[in-house]
Amino acid sequence: MAPEEILQEQQRLLAQLDPSLVAFLRSRSSTHKQAGGKAAEEQRPGGPSVEVTGEEPIVPAPATEPRQEDELEPGAPALALPMTPHKEWLHMDTVELEKLHWTQDLPPLRRQQTQERMQARFSLQGELLAPDVDLPTHLGLHHHGEEAERAGYSLQELFHLTRSQVSQQRGLALHVLAQVISRAQAGEFGDQLVGSVLHLLLDAGFLFLLRFSLDDRVDGVIAAAVRALRALLVAPGDEELLDSTFSWYHGALVFPLMPSQEDKEDEDEDEEPPAEKAKRKNPEEGNRPPSDLARHDVIKGLLATNLLPRLRYVLEVTCPGPSVVLDILAVLIRLARHSLESATRVLECPRLIETVVREFLPTSWSPVGVGPTPSLHKVPCATAMKLLRVLASAGRNIAARLLNSFDLRSRLRRFIAEPPQELALPPEEAEMLSMEAFRLWAVAASYGQGSDLYRELYPVLMQALQAVPKELNVHSPRPLSMQRIASLLSLLTQLTLAASNTAPEPSSDPAEASLLATPSLIIWTEVSGLQLLVEPCLRQTLKLLPRPEMWSALGLVPTACLLFLDAYYQAWSQQPSLCPGDWLQDMERLSEELLLPLLNQPTLGSLWDSLGRCSLLCNPLSCAPTPETLSSLVSLGCTGGRPALSLAGSASPFPFLTALLSLFNTLARIHKGLCGQLAAILAAPGLQNYFLQCAAPVAAPHLTPFSAWALRHECHLQYLALTLAQRAATLQPMAATNAALHHGMALALLSRLLPGSEHLAHELLLSCVFRLEFLPEGASGGPEAADFSDRLSLRSGRDPGCERGAQLAQACQDLSSIRSCYLTHCSLARASLLASQAVYRGELQRIPALLLPVPKEPLLPTDWPFLPLIHLYHRASDTPSGLPPADTVGTAMRALQWVLVLESWRPQALWAVPPAARLARLMCVFLVDSELFRETPVQRLVAALLAQLCQPEVLPTLNLDCPLPGLASFPDLYANFLEHFEAVSFGDHLFGALVLLPLQRRFSVTLRLALFGEHVGALRALGLPLTQLPVSLECYTGPPEDNLALLQLYFRALVTGALRPCWCPVLYAVAVAHVNSFIFSQDPKSSDDVKAARRSMLQKTWLLADEGLRQHLLHYKLPNSALPEGFELYPQLPPLRQQYLQRLTSGMLQNGGSET
Repeated sequence: MAPEEILQEQQRLLAQLDPSLVAFLRSRSSTHKQAGGKAAEEQRPGGPSVEVTGEEPIVPAPATEPRQEDELEPGAPALALPMTPHKEWLHMDTVELEKLHWTQDLPPLRRQQTQERMQARFSLQGELLAPDVDLPTHLGLHHHGEEAERAGYSLQELFHLTRSQVSQQRGLALHVLAQVISRAQAGEFGDQLVGSVLHLLLDAGFLFLLRFSLDDRVDGVIAAAVRALRALLVAPGDEELLDSTFSWYHGALVFPLMPSQEDKEDEDEDEEPPAEKAKRKNPEEGNRPPSDLARHDVIKGLLATNLLPRLRYVLEVTCPGPSVVLDILAVLIRLARHSLESATRVLECPRLIETVVREFLPTSWSPVGVGPTPSLHKVPCATAMKLLRVLASAGRNIAARLLNSFDLRSRLRRFIAEPPQELALPPEEAEMLSMEAFRLWAVAASYGQGSDLYRELYPVLMQALQAVPKELNVHSPRPLSMQRIASLLSLLTQLTLAASNTAPEPSSDPAEASLLATPSLIIWTEVSGLQLLVEPCLRQTLKLLPRPEMWSALGLVPTACLLFLDAYYQAWSQQPSLCPGDWLQDMERLSEELLLPLLNQPTLGSLWDSLGRCSLLCNPLSCAPTPETLSSLVSLGCTGGRPALSLAGSASPFPFLTALLSLFNTLARIHKGLCGQLAAILAAPGLQNYFLQCAAPVAAPHLTPFSAWALRHECHLQYLALTLAQRAATLQPMAATNAALHHGMALALLSRLLPGSEHLAHELLLSCVFRLEFLPEGASGGPEAADFSDRLSLRSGRDPGCERGAQLAQACQDLSSIRSCYLTHCSLARASLLASQAVYRGELQRIPALLLPVPKEPLLPTDWPFLPLIHLYHRASDTPSGLPPADTVGTAMRALQWVLVLESWRPQALWAVPPAARLARLMCVFLVDSELFRETPVQRLVAALLAQLCQPEVLPTLNLDCPLPGLASFPDLYANFLEHFEAVSFGDHLFGALVLLPLQRRFSVTLRLALFGEHVGALRALGLPLTQLPVSLECYTGPPEDNLALLQLYFRALVTGALRPCWCPVLYAVAVAHVNSFIFSQDPKSSDDVKAARRSMLQKTWLLADEGLRQHLLHYKLPNSALPEGFELYPQLPPLRQQYLQRLTSGMLQNGGSET
C-alpha cells in the first residue's frame, strides 16, 4: 500500500473506534514502543514490515482440507492483522495465528461470471439477497464462516444458529426463518430460487425444530417459535378470504383444509413391497411416529407431538404478550379448520378452551384505550371469538358443547347487548368482536341452537337493524362496519329459518328422531316483522348500483339482504296456520316495486357481463398452484390477495347474482304466476355468453383447494339459473337455442359438482338433465336430421329398423325410464345426500356440520353416462352362478339410449371420455352374459354407437395404446373379449365388428397376436361381410406388417385352412395383403433371419397345392372391398416380381436336381 492509502485506512479505522479508547491507546503507545517493536520483529521472519502480496481474495478452505496457515513457510507472507500482537499482552506469549483469522478484513466480494447456482442468503428481515450485493458490515450480515465476503445467512446457518446456547441467537434465527417463510408464501422469491423453500425446510426437520423450541425456557425463544409456527401453518390470505365470504350463499360451509391421505400414501408407497404397503395402509395413527404422520399431513404430525397442551401452558402460565397470544389463537384456528377430528382434539384438550374463554373473553374488564396493549389477558379478543366460531362450524355436537359447557351464552349476551362504540375497547377491535359474536351465534343457529337468546336480545337486534340505514348513508362506508352489518343479516337469516315450522320426515334413528322432535324456540310471529326493516336497507343499497365505487364499498350488505328475504318467504310459505294469499300478494308487491325494475337497470347487465372475466372455469390458469404449495399442508393459496376482477375479488358479481337467483327461485317456486316474469333475468347476454364458455369442451381446472372452493360457489350460480330455467320451461316453451344451451350447461355442471353438493346432483338428474323440454332436437326434426346425415355417409347400408333417427325418437319417448335407470345407478351415499338436502332446504335440525367432505374428486366420474353398463359388467363378474342381474336388458337399453342421445346431440358432454374408453365400455355389453347382445334393441343401439365411433372425424382420435381411465389394460380386456366371442358369439356380425375394430394396422401388434396366436379358433366365427365392415379395409392393410412372428402366424393360418374367405373374408384379405407384401419385399436393410424367412415363405407359396390360395398370394395387387375376395389381382405378375420368382424357383429346382 502507498503511504497515502495507509493514512486513509488509519483514519477510517480511527473513525470507527470510540474516541476515549483511541486516546487511551495513544497515551500507552509511547511506553511500549520498544517492546512492541521487538515482539513484532520476532514474529516476522521475512522482514520488519508487513506486506500483503497477491491480488486473489482470501477464500476459507474446506473443513476437510488441512489449513495452510497453521504452519507458515519461511517465504510465505504474514497475515494482515488489524493489530500487532505483543508478548506483554495477557496470554499472548505464544501467538496462534490460525485463531486470529476472524480479525482480518473481509476478502473482496467475488463477482459471479457464470450461471452457476449459488447458495441463497437472506437478510435479518427474510429478504433474499442478490449474490453480488455489497452491504456494509455493521448490518450484522457477515457473521458466518462460509463465503465470508457475502452478506446474509443461509438456511443451513440459520438452522445451526437455532441450536445456539445463547437465547438471543436462537430467537433471532427463528425470527429470520419466520420472515423467510412468510415471504416465500407471499411469492416474493418467484423463480429466483431452485426448488421450494418450504419443502426444503420440512425435509430438514423444521417442523420438529419449532416444536422443540416451544419447550424452551426463555420467553423470547418461545415467542419466536410461535411466530414461526404461525408463518408456516397460517396463510393470512386464506383467513381473509373465508371471513369475507361468510355471508355469501352458503358461505359458512367450507371444505376442510386437510390433504387427501390416500393419494399421498399411494404416491410415496409405490416402491414398497406389497406386504409393507398392506401393513401401513390401515395402521392406528396413534402408533405411527409423528415424523411419519407429518410427511403426509403436517397438522396430524404436530398434534401427535402434544402441541395443544404446550400451547395451553404458554397461554395459561407464561402469560405472553399480545402478539404471541394472537399467534397462538391463529394457530389454533388453523388446527380447527383441518378436520372434525382436529377440532375435537382442540375442544377436548384439558383446560385449553377454558383458558381461552376465561382469559380472552371475560365479561368484565378494565377499559382499553387506543394504542398498543401491554397484555391481552383479561381483555376481550375478537380472534378468540373467531376460534370458537370455527370450532362450532366443525359439527353440531361441538357447537352444543361450546354453548352448554363454556357459558358462551353469557358471552354472546355481553358482546351483543352493547354496541361496539360502548365496549370500552379500541374501535376496530370492538367492531370485530361484535361481528364475530354475530357470526358465532349464526353458526349455532345454523344447527337450530341458541334460539333461546333471541327473545332476550330482541330489542338489541332491532336497535342494531334500525341503525343500518344511517350507517349506509355515510359517504364512504367503512369495510369493517359493512361486514358487521352483513353478519347481523346472516344471523337474522338463520333465525328466520329456525322459525319455519316444517314437519320433518320420521327417522328410524331414535336419537335423530328425538332431536327432530324438539320444537324450535322461535315462532313465526317473532320474526315476521323483520322484513319491514330489512327491505328498506335493500332498496337503499340498490339505489347505489349505478355507482360502482359506492356499490363496491357496500360489500356484502345487498347480498345478505337478498338472502334474508329468500329465507323469509321460504319460512312464511311453510306456516300452515296463515293464509297463502297474504304471502302471494306480498311477493307480487315485492316483484313489481323492486325486483322487476331492477331487471331493467343497465348496471345489472354489466354485472352479468363480468361473469366470464371473474369465472374460474373461463380462466382455469387463475388457480394454478404456487411454487410453494405443499401437499402435506393444504392452503387456499390466497397469500398476496386476489385481483378485484376475480371470483373472490372485491368486484366479483357472483355473490350478489347468486343471492338474486336464489330469491327468484324461491318466489317462482311458491308463486308460479311470477315465474315467467322473473325468468326474464335468464335472457341477459352476459349470462348466455358465460354459459357458452362454461359448456364448451375444454379441460377442467386442476382440482386444488382454492379451485374446489371457487368451483362450489360458481356451481351455485349455475344451478340456480338452470333451476329457474326449468321452472319456466314447465309453464311456457323455451327457445330451442336456449334449451340446448341450458341442457349442455346442466350436463357440464353435473360432472363438476363436488362432495357436499349431492342434493344439487340429485335435483339435476331429476329435473334438467332428462327433461324433454331441454332436448328441442327431439321435437324439431332431430331424428330425421340424424338419418339424413347417416345416408350422406359412404357406408350407410343398414337395415331400416337400425336407423339412428328411430332410436333417437324412441329414446325421447323413454326419457322417464332412462331417468329412473340413472337415478338408480348414479345413486349417491344416503347419509351424504340427506346432509346436503338439509343444508340446501334449510332443515336446520338435520344439518350435521358446516364442514364439508374433503374434495378428492367430483361426485360423478366423467364417464357417468356409461355407469349402468359398468355396473352390469362388474355385477356379472362378481356373480358366481353366472346368472345375469335382474332387468339386465332394460338397464343396458336405457344406458345405450342415453349415450346415443349424447353422441348425436350433445357430443361436448362426452368430450372428456376418449373414444377408446367409449369403445371399451361398449365391449362391456357383450361381456355381461351370453344373451344380452342378441336382444334386438341392444343390437341396434350398439350398432348405432359403433357407427358414431367409426366416423371419419372420430376414428383418427381412437387411440388404444394410451392408458384409459377406469381400465387397467386394454389388451387384457381384449383377450377376455376374444375368449367370450369364441365361446358364445356363434358368428354374430356385430360382435365380430367389435372384434375386428382393434385389429387395425395402427394399433398395437399385441392385439393381433392375441387373435392369431391364442384364439385362432375364433377366425371361423368372424364371418362379417366386407360390405358391413365399419371402417375402410385400407386401415387394416397399410402400412405393410413388419412383425415377423405375426406374418408367420398369418401364413400358417392361410396354409392350414384356419383362415378362409368363406369363414372370415375381412382377415383373409388382410392376411393375403401382408403376406404378399412380405414375400416380394426386397429391403436391403432386413436382417438375415428376415431374409431367410421371406425366401422360405415364398418357396412354400410356390409349392402350394391350393391353386386358389397360391394365386391370391402371388398375384395380389391392392385392397378393394367391393370385390368378393376383398382385393384385386394382377392378371400376370409384374416383370420385377416375375424375375425374382423365377430366380428363386430356378435355384430351388437346381438344388432339388442335385440332391436327386
